[in-house]
Amino acid sequence: MSNHHAAPEEFHEHGQQRNLSGLAQHVLIAAALCFSVYQLVVAAFHPLSSLVIRSLHVGFLLLLIFLLYPARRKGQFNKLPWHDWLLAFGAFGLATYHWIFEADLIQRSGDPSTADLVVGGLVIVLVFEGARRILGLALPIVCALFLLYGVFGQYLPEALAHRGYGLDQIIGQLYLSSEGIYGIPTLVSATYIFLFILFGAFLEHAGMIHLFNSLALGLVGQARGGPAKVAVISSGFMGTISGSGVANVLTVGQFTIPLMKRFGYSSVFAGAVEATASMGGQIMPPVMGAVAFIMAETLNVPYADIVKAAVIPALLYYFTAFWMVHLEAGRMKLHGLPKEECPNPWTALKESWYLALPLAVLVGMLFHGFTPMFSGMMGLALTAILILGAAIAARINQQAFRYVFWLAMGLSAASFAKWGIYPVLATICALSLLCLRIKGGRKTLHTMRASLTDGAKQALPVGIACAIVGVIIGVLTLTGAASNFAGFILGVGEKSLFLSLVLTMIVCLILGMGIPTIPNYIITSSIAAPALLKLGVPLIVSHMFVFYFGIMADLTPPVALAAFAAASIAKDSPMKIGFKATQIAIAGFVVPYMAVYQPMLMLQGDLTFAGVAYIVAKALLAIVLWGAAAIGYLSAPLNWPERLLAAGAALLLVAAVPLTDELGMGLGVALFAWHRFKARRMAPA
Repeated sequence: MSNHHAAPEEFHEHGQQRNLSGLAQHVLIAAALCFSVYQLVVAAFHPLSSLVIRSLHVGFLLLLIFLLYPARRKGQFNKLPWHDWLLAFGAFGLATYHWIFEADLIQRSGDPSTADLVVGGLVIVLVFEGARRILGLALPIVCALFLLYGVFGQYLPEALAHRGYGLDQIIGQLYLSSEGIYGIPTLVSATYIFLFILFGAFLEHAGMIHLFNSLALGLVGQARGGPAKVAVISSGFMGTISGSGVANVLTVGQFTIPLMKRFGYSSVFAGAVEATASMGGQIMPPVMGAVAFIMAETLNVPYADIVKAAVIPALLYYFTAFWMVHLEAGRMKLHGLPKEECPNPWTALKESWYLALPLAVLVGMLFHGFTPMFSGMMGLALTAILILGAAIAARINQQAFRYVFWLAMGLSAASFAKWGIYPVLATICALSLLCLRIKGGRKTLHTMRASLTDGAKQALPVGIACAIVGVIIGVLTLTGAASNFAGFILGVGEKSLFLSLVLTMIVCLILGMGIPTIPNYIITSSIAAPALLKLGVPLIVSHMFVFYFGIMADLTPPVALAAFAAASIAKDSPMKIGFKATQIAIAGFVVPYMAVYQPMLMLQGDLTFAGVAYIVAKALLAIVLWGAAAIGYLSAPLNWPERLLAAGAALLLVAAVPLTDELGMGLGVALFAWHRFKARRMAPA
């Protein structure tokens, strides 16, 4: 990995995009706008059957990928070769096959024609090529191995072999059924995920990042180690609207990493703090990573249940990062920011408070039983109205407009809940026409257009990962291979549940070295989660366990995407940043284990207020001790015996065996008492 030690000048999470001009640029913008509008129409009116919606979604993904990403990493970035034009529009043309021949495909279900198989084969090849261009080789290779298993698996040793399937059966499973490329992940990408990515893009363009940074600076900027605490809180806020950890690093990190370096933190520590805090965005409600939506659909539970299970662990994750930063600042004697450099958080809220409204409405609707799709549409519509309304309010008599504006907002919100999308569309159209009439209004409409095109581009890696991972699901469903590995985990679990969990964690971390969180979750949850369920782990907890370690894989070297993104800003070694980030997030590795042994941590099982409070207090104490052991500092430096004592106490608190809680708490209290006594004795000196 030595070639990676020099930090890249510019980090591209998913390969470098072309910088097009002229006709190609206009076609790209038009295609991205059409994609976003198509998805909004699908969400609002659902005009097509489910399989056609998924097929056209994948068609749009491939169209944009072949326009944006060259075939080779050293390809031409400023012009579009003829073969990519052909691939882009050919792929989109093939995506209409399910739509045009829908009735015929239903009639000959289970008996595909030659044309069906040819089109299916071409689409599968194009999905592999699209995934290779945007996600690199690792995921297509993993999926290709599963595909080869489907074709040639009957020749393997008996323990691994299946009964054998023809090519027509495999193409039928992957292309014509809803259990392959157009499976649940693609359905979720084509409905919820796209809407929430678009929601995040709109809020970013509206100035949400500036509000988050101002709030974080105002709240903790002056505290000990303020700049790093600002990074943790700002990334936590950003995580509420963006489910992508690497995107968080590249947006918030541009502000926080240079700030940390300016105030004495090493570039490695600054990059690691930002990488750790940003990865938590995938588990931070309400807009969690795409995996949360796939999990809700797979388990057939309301999205609000997934959010509920994630709340306490997400807060513990951010408490971990905050605590580690606090201890490191104490160890290095780093001070906070000067008062004059910290904005007043209340002033920032007063100026931009309305930006938090869509988020509040989204949370409220999710917890009142509305579907994620309807809630996402509501949040998106409100954001659009707010952006347009704020632009108009700034140009005309604000006092007079304010009442009219909030009245329109209230009426459209109420009418949306009662009469659907039409009154909201009317409100947005009216405000857009008003924007055209006022000075500077066109700039706001350009912001709206940029949000729509950026949202479409941001959806590409998630969408294509969901599509190609359908190959794995299709082969596992067809051959029943998942049960073999599940049987192995069950065999281990009969002897020790802990060993099964460790085995599952290792599989997640190894897979995560090469593939994104979504396919990592889908592969390991389809194989390991059923086995964990049979071993007595609650369903949501077993899936969350897999989800967590899929996220941790983005922090752990050698392939730590978040660390590489932070390295491009911090200008230091991605490897060093990855190892430091793993150290900062170390307590994050503990929380999933605690949740398995005590599901109350994820608000599962028989809940009592006292039980939840006890388990949270125990987790907090474990994190405090773990942090002290990792950093070697509490209120004064710790020597090695003290650090080992702290680590031992933390481990005892995690293990759910009789007397371990009492022993862990006893050791923890003894350590704090001794540390306080030692600090007092050293104070006069």
